[in-house]
Amino acid sequence: MLSIEKTACLSSGKYACLRLSDNEVRVDKINGFQYMAGVTNKRILSGVQPSGILHIGNYFGAIRQFVQLQEQNENYIFVANYHSLTTITDPDVLRKNSLDVVIDYLALGLDPEKTTLFLQSDIPEVTELAWILSTVTPMGLLERAHSFKDKVARGISANHGLFAYPVLMAADILIYDSNYVPVGKDQKQHLEITRDIAEKINLTFGEGTLVIPEELIQKEVAVIPGIDGQKMSKSYGNTIDIFAEGKALKKQVMAIVTDSTPLEEPKDPDNSHIIDLFKFFASAEEVEAMRQNFLAGGYGYGHAKKELLQAITEYFEDARNRRKELVANMDYVEEVLRKGASAARETAQSVMERVRTRTGLLKYLK
Repeated sequence: MLSIEKTACLSSGKYACLRLSDNEVRVDKINGFQYMAGVTNKRILSGVQPSGILHIGNYFGAIRQFVQLQEQNENYIFVANYHSLTTITDPDVLRKNSLDVVIDYLALGLDPEKTTLFLQSDIPEVTELAWILSTVTPMGLLERAHSFKDKVARGISANHGLFAYPVLMAADILIYDSNYVPVGKDQKQHLEITRDIAEKINLTFGEGTLVIPEELIQKEVAVIPGIDGQKMSKSYGNTIDIFAEGKALKKQVMAIVTDSTPLEEPKDPDNSHIIDLFKFFASAEEVEAMRQNFLAGGYGYGHAKKELLQAITEYFEDARNRRKELVANMDYVEEVLRKGASAARETAQSVMERVRTRTGLLKYLK
């Protein structure tokens, strides 16, 4: 059985540490962790869609805070494979993506002794609660959902799954009595819809039927820039993959968009996608040194990209090695999912007992 190393020492001052083995601690430069550090002894829920290869925006925008939060909170993180059926129809792809994202999260520091990690499809109660929630959800609320309107505008078929997506998302959150949900600034509406639905349930069936969750926003890391300067996203095709290495990683980094300023001329460090990304991997002193190189001239964008490439390679080196170990021991990964699902379902069943009692739903079969 593959052992689990302790992960993610607590943040302290300017830094947080990602413990990758018993005798090695890397110091991560913080962009917003101080804001998270005050959250303790709470149940925190987040889901991740198995949509393919993870990129560095996923790490700095979400995964890193999950690693930090697990130290003093009860983390529930699930793979949202029900949700993925609105876009993935190949069963082999869905199965592979679902396991890959679990492997990735474990490699990046999630500790299954501290985080309940599981598949959405292992918790049947979530779909039962989703139906109950749908009986009090106004059509207009769903019609106003930004994600629905955005996906329809991009040509995705407006099926019921896509339209009712926020209701299932609400059930995902509420079925575990979640206290907090980490969200980006562009995802706040999803949680607001969840809160609206939960409040309507409590108004209809009695206060305390459902726990009203709060948002947890990592304020200082709202948008991770992609290679073109837009928000890093698979849909924009502007990502740098976390576990890419060698030529594949070099190709992505070298594709970062720059202007045509000649090598010998000074460059604007405040308008550089390279520096914007370098800040996530380098110390303040290293970032300042790159800025001064930009201002001095005689330093090309190619030089800066090579520095960024080296920084990314070193930053994720241990996680890449850890991932290779996990891939070689899938029995361990599957056992993590079984244990996580068992713990999560126990919570879900308890919540559903309360909901059924309040709503008057009878259930004789255990």
